[in-house]
Amino acid sequence: MYIVVEGEDPGYDIFVNGSSLARHEDAVERLALRLGVRPLIEFFSADENSMALLIEEGAGNPELLRKLPPPQWYPAGDGVATVASLVAALRKEPQQLGTEGALVLAELEEYARVLAKTEERGLRWHLAVSWR
Repeated sequence: MYIVVEGEDPGYDIFVNGSSLARHEDAVERLALRLGVRPLIEFFSADENSMALLIEEGAGNPELLRKLPPPQWYPAGDGVATVASLVAALRKEPQQLGTEGALVLAELEEYARVLAKTEERGLRWHLAVSWR
C-alpha cells in the first residue's frame, strides 16, 4: 500500500514502504476499529496507474479502465488522525500484530511523516495498492 498525493508533484518525497502494512491489513483494520478511528483501507482509491499495472500483469480486464470512477481524494488530516492513533497503540504494544509489529509501526511512522507534509500543504491523498 502506498500514498498518492493529488496533483503532479507535491514538492516532497511521498515514498512509503507499505509492504508489512499490506500483509497485516486485516489486523491493522481491526486495531483501527478497536481504537475508534477510520481504518486505512477506507482511504483506498483505485487510480488509473495502479489499475494499468494490474492489467499489464494480466490480472484484470482492460475494459475496467474505461469504467473506472474518478479517484477519491481525502483530507490529509483524516489520515493523520488514523495513523497517529495506530502509531500510539503500536508504540505502547507492538506485539499486538505479532512478530512484525515493529515493522508495521515503522511503516506507519513513514505514513505519518508524509501525511503531515500533505496536511501542511493543504493537499489531499488516497491509498493505492501495488500489484507487484
